[in-house]
Amino acid sequence: MFISRRAKEIQASPIRKLKPFADEARKKGIHIFHLNIGDPDIPTPEPVIRAFHQYNGPILGYGPSQGFEELRQAIADYFVGYGIELTADNVLITIGGSEAIHFSFSVVADPGDEIIIPEPFYTNYNGYATFADVRIVPLPLKVEDGFRLPPAGQIEALITPRTRAILLCSPNNPTGTVYTEEELQRVVELVKKHDLFLIGDEVYKEFVYDGLQHKSILEFKEIEDRVIVVDSISKRFSCCGARIGAIITRNEEIYQAVLKFAQARLCPPSVEQLAALAAYRMGRDYFRPIRTEYQRRRDVLYEGLRSIPGVFLRKPQGAFYVICRLPVKDSEHFAQWMLTDFSLNGKTVMVAPGPGFYATPGRGQDEVRIAYVLKEEDLVEAIEILRQSLEKYRKLFG
Repeated sequence: MFISRRAKEIQASPIRKLKPFADEARKKGIHIFHLNIGDPDIPTPEPVIRAFHQYNGPILGYGPSQGFEELRQAIADYFVGYGIELTADNVLITIGGSEAIHFSFSVVADPGDEIIIPEPFYTNYNGYATFADVRIVPLPLKVEDGFRLPPAGQIEALITPRTRAILLCSPNNPTGTVYTEEELQRVVELVKKHDLFLIGDEVYKEFVYDGLQHKSILEFKEIEDRVIVVDSISKRFSCCGARIGAIITRNEEIYQAVLKFAQARLCPPSVEQLAALAAYRMGRDYFRPIRTEYQRRRDVLYEGLRSIPGVFLRKPQGAFYVICRLPVKDSEHFAQWMLTDFSLNGKTVMVAPGPGFYATPGRGQDEVRIAYVLKEEDLVEAIEILRQSLEKYRKLFG
């Protein structure tokens, strides 16, 4: 029986592939602190929940392929609040940010074409590149440098006749790095010079700490026809299960092409769009206490991890993730071992092994991504579990 090359080559999620081991641990009565996935425990806002409960239409019919105009306008208005001029016709609603990534790859590149992405990167880029039959060209970054972008010449060296786009995620998943305006300008100049698109994954826009400011690629007027922004309500409003995202572009040709993709899948979910509309109507004041909470969690995790012998990391500036180097040779084995062979007072920790966030073979072997999406007391306990598990693991395996 024939199975497609695409099906054979697509990457298993490093975030989810350890789930069977977690399920077995749970059956044994082990409590797991899930630091492996960006699924926040911040309550979903009440207006969003209310929108679900209050829907009483007689039929859940098809909606517009590009999404409800009222929601598209609300998202445009949200960006206008940051001084970024958009209209509803610049916004297309997708089934989560994931579909927005898939559409973005598919609209800028043909099979065999290339997209440059700094690595480590959000692991599902790999999956959607496989769907689109596009090659990711990794731009290697290092934890010692805080995963900062390298000089323009190093980026330019990766550009070939098949390069179609550069993708930047800021605030970054999985590193927590927030790119400066100067770093972004380096890439903008290359995009202009080499006739490329610039894709921006900005789903963590609101979560920037220590007084830093997020700079959107939509703010660079000189390439406004080359910019595609991927957006989502999942992390912004703690609505991961609602699956509402967006593609934002001022390029009418790109918009109309993506609209045909959207028509092929009919429409995004209706009630979830109404819930998203309720979220955007709350206003930006909603984010102040949320941002403060995530920064506090960041600080707890950072100081706790720094205190563990052999652990190396840089302080994340945004999102709610950090990539850290552990004193182990095989982070996948360590992550699995914590689920199958280690617990402290009936509890253990689940992390995401580093290799899944890289396209370069062999990278990330001693790294893990940790998501600080749990409340402070849970993080404190999880750090202690990680400390003791590393101590025991090193005695067993060196």
